Amino acid sequence: MSDLERICSVGDVPDDTTFLFRVSETDEDEDEREAILVRTDDGIQAWLNYCMHLTHIKLDKGSGAPMRNGEVICQNHGAYFEADTGYCNYGPCEGAVLDDLELTIDGDHVFLSDDDFSFVGTGAIETDPADRTSRSNVEF
Repeated sequence: MSDLERICSVGDVPDDTTFLFRVSETDEDEDEREAILVRTDDGIQAWLNYCMHLTHIKLDKGSGAPMRNGEVICQNHGAYFEADTGYCNYGPCEGAVLDDLELTIDGDHVFLSDDDFSFVGTGAIETDPADRTSRSNVEF
């Protein structure tokens, strides 16, 4: 495996929150996207970093998404996603499933092995504060 595909060490993935990283689609000229790593009973899983209810809402806003009892919680909508399957078992998007990314664990290293994405770096996508706009999540 190439070091360019390495996301982090296994020990960098917290037990009670998420690890944020960036990817880009390999066959598109798209901007970067965020993804998260989560610990599960069987290892580590990767998901794209957005709620299935409203996809402009991030699960991990830069300081780790809250997790409880093996579930990732959307702070905006109260949706619960199973960390190992991505299945939403509670909330406004109940029945939806998070978009996953393929990983390979090799020794103490976590690698992105998804043919559709390339690893860009760790942490959140940096945005210019002047570009930030308030988005209401109120639905009528």
